[in-house]
Amino acid sequence: MAKIVLSKILKYVFNRWSVLPWLAIATYVLTEIFARNPFWAEKIYSRGIYPFVTKILSKTSSFFPFSLDDIFYLLLIFAAVVIIILSIFKKISLKNSGKIVLNIFASVYILFYSLWGYNYFRNNINQRIDLAEREPDAEEFISVLKDLIVKTNNSFCTFNNFNMIEIERLIEKSYNKLAPVLQINYPAGKRRAKNITFSRFFAKAGISGYYGPFFSEVHINKNNLPVEYPFVLAHEKAHQFGISSEAEANFYAWLVCSQSESKQLQYSANLYILKFFIYQGYQMEQYPEIIKELNGNVKNDFRRIQEHWLNLRNKKINKVASKVNDTYLKTNKIEKGIEDYYGVVKHVMDISQDSVFQRKWDLVR
Repeated sequence: MAKIVLSKILKYVFNRWSVLPWLAIATYVLTEIFARNPFWAEKIYSRGIYPFVTKILSKTSSFFPFSLDDIFYLLLIFAAVVIIILSIFKKISLKNSGKIVLNIFASVYILFYSLWGYNYFRNNINQRIDLAEREPDAEEFISVLKDLIVKTNNSFCTFNNFNMIEIERLIEKSYNKLAPVLQINYPAGKRRAKNITFSRFFAKAGISGYYGPFFSEVHINKNNLPVEYPFVLAHEKAHQFGISSEAEANFYAWLVCSQSESKQLQYSANLYILKFFIYQGYQMEQYPEIIKELNGNVKNDFRRIQEHWLNLRNKKINKVASKVNDTYLKTNKIEKGIEDYYGVVKHVMDISQDSVFQRKWDLVR
């Protein structure tokens, strides 16, 4: 009798519709294991499985001039609408519609982590590139801020001869050159950037670019100003190398662009990172005097970028998008959520204080 009952239970649990939900549960268990053992995530997934996955996906998606990820998301929305309509008109039972929805969610969940998401649990950047971690004091912060202002002023340039293809070539060249120091597996497939299909809608949410994990695609918002483009592109390309943290992606983008031979890349990077330092230091007593050192051209670019995105932004859409992104990051063990973007300041401070890393860095510059 017990064997018959057990057989029925197993048949119910493991029948066809429940396979994907159970695989999703197994995926969740693996995320928890990796989260507790970053070394395993680094060695097994980020350096073992992922480079092969992104190579295959990026080469496949490169055959299409449009975004496969955008189409994938549209199909998910379309499927949800169809299921709701069929349920309303009783063409499908609530039980079956629930099974379908559960399987769709399970499939997306499994694909996300298998194709990219496990990178959230890898070793942090200090461990990966052997960068000393320390707590800088206010004096050191001010010193780096002043130096960054000088670099931003000196690297100022116009973007009258802006060429997206050339910008992308230069970013790839810099990533290739710095790959040994940044500990990335170059080239790891193809990385030709694609425009976000609904760029204007994403602009309303304040989104300048995103990485599509399902087809290994780098997406850039068409509404970016030329001065923003190099840094945003380098940031999204960092994600394609398996850099999941927003702070780390910002750091990689800054290093790759600031060390490029192109003054446009240098200025874009310095301008972007300076924004994060200003945000961190504006309450300091010395801030008013320090900020006076910014030249008029740089101040105008800051103002122009701010006004540009404010004009595009929809407050309600932006608020919802920020909340969704914050929840998404925290779910993936990024404790600070969207505040993680500002964590790049810490990484810049770390590199400014690590003389050993700087000597190693000088060998490839």
